[in-house]
Amino acid sequence: MDFPCEINNFLVEHVLDIRNSYLRLLLKELIPDIQSDEQFARQLFYAPFAIISHDTATDPVFNYANLKAMDLFELSWEDFTHLPSRLSAEPVNQAERDRLLAEVTEKGYIDHYKGVRISSAGKRFLIKNAVVWNIMDNNQRYKGQAARFDQWTFL
Repeated sequence: MDFPCEINNFLVEHVLDIRNSYLRLLLKELIPDIQSDEQFARQLFYAPFAIISHDTATDPVFNYANLKAMDLFELSWEDFTHLPSRLSAEPVNQAERDRLLAEVTEKGYIDHYKGVRISSAGKRFLIKNAVVWNIMDNNQRYKGQAARFDQWTFL
């Protein structure tokens, strides 16, 4: 995917799958009180919380990150969207991450995730109370998983 910008309406089609799946599963909006789809996609990209998603590959690769997530993980769009999502956790934490993703796949979402992540520069940070959910398109086809978090502490 291209870098989210005005020209591609901040990847509105993908972002709407993220938004609609969150709304369907959690019965609330990611960002309340936004009318247009294009406005929502723009606001999500510039949101003060981190939002990321990965695809459905056997070894899932990130396919979306807003500016806050890119900043936390210290990655450019190009690097983020070529990174297998498992590499966002240190090897010692990957088994816990795998367990979490299996729970999300089974239940649709979790809203209490806590785990350590690592930036490209090696900075470790603990995320708390993250919501992780399955992304479905309008035809209920599975498209991957997304995560939203606004609580983190650098370790």
